[in-house]
Amino acid sequence: MTMGEPWPTGGQDWQPTGMQGGGEALVELDVFPPQEHRRWTVLLRLLLVIPQLIVMWFLGIAAFVVVVCGWFGALFTGRLPVWCGDFLRGYFSYSTRVYGYAMLLVDEYPPFAWNPPNYPVRVLFPQPTELNRLAVLFRLILAFPILVFSSWLTTGWAVLSFFIWLIVLITGRMPRSVFEATTAIMRTELRTQAYTYLLTPAYLKGVFGDQTGVPADPAAEQWGQPPRQSPTRPLLLSRGGQILLIVMLILGIIASVLQTATGNDDDDSDDFSMPTSQTVTR
Repeated sequence: MTMGEPWPTGGQDWQPTGMQGGGEALVELDVFPPQEHRRWTVLLRLLLVIPQLIVMWFLGIAAFVVVVCGWFGALFTGRLPVWCGDFLRGYFSYSTRVYGYAMLLVDEYPPFAWNPPNYPVRVLFPQPTELNRLAVLFRLILAFPILVFSSWLTTGWAVLSFFIWLIVLITGRMPRSVFEATTAIMRTELRTQAYTYLLTPAYLKGVFGDQTGVPADPAAEQWGQPPRQSPTRPLLLSRGGQILLIVMLILGIIASVLQTATGNDDDDSDDFSMPTSQTVTR
C-alpha cells in the first residue's frame, strides 16, 4: 500500500499479532494516511482535539490505577491479569488514535469508542505472554532510559510541529519523510508505554524503522517475499525520514537540556534572592 490508498474494511482497532522481530512480542502500528487533508480541520486541529484530550486525562488516571493493580498481579503470578491487559490495550489504542489525529497523520476525527472499526490508525498488540517477575519488580528502573529517549523524540517533534502544521495547512498533504518520522515517533512512544505498562516483555527496538527488506510492491510476493501489511507495517524509513528523525532527536535533547538549565537557573535565583531580601528587611 502507498500513502493515500483506502484502508481495509472490517476488524477491530487492536488485534493480537504474532511474534515479531526474531521472536519478540512487539506492538505494531498501522497508519493509513488520507489522500488529502481537509484544510479547515488542520486549521482548527488543536481546538478539535481538546475534547479527546479531556477524555484521555480521565482515562489516564484510570490506567495508572489499573497498572498498579496489574503490577502486583504480575509480580505474584508472572502474568498481567486479563482484565488489566484488556483495559490497558483499549486505553493505548484509544490514545494512539487521538495522537495520530493530533499529529496530523490522519484527517478522520477519532470516535469516542473503545474499538471502532475501520479507523485509519490501528494498534496491533502481541498475544499476552508470561512476564519475568524480576523484570516486573524493577520495571520502572528498566523503562527509565527508553522513557527519556521517547520524551526526547516527542519534544523534538513538538519543536517542529508549527512548521509541520503550516506545510499540511498549505499543501493539504504531509510530506513522506515527515509522515515516516512522525509515525516512527508515535510507534516508539507506543512500544515504550506497552513495555512500561507490562503489556509486553519486549524492550524498545525499531526506532529507526524495520529494515527487513520487505518490498513495498505487493506483487513482490510472487518472488517469495511477503507484501507490506500497511504503509507503516513494516515501517520502512527513507533516507529523508531517518535524517528528519535524527534531527528531531537532537532538537529534543537540546530542548530538554535548555529546559533543565533554565529551571536550575530559576532555582538558583530564588535561593540567592531569598537571603538578600531578608537581609534588607533586617
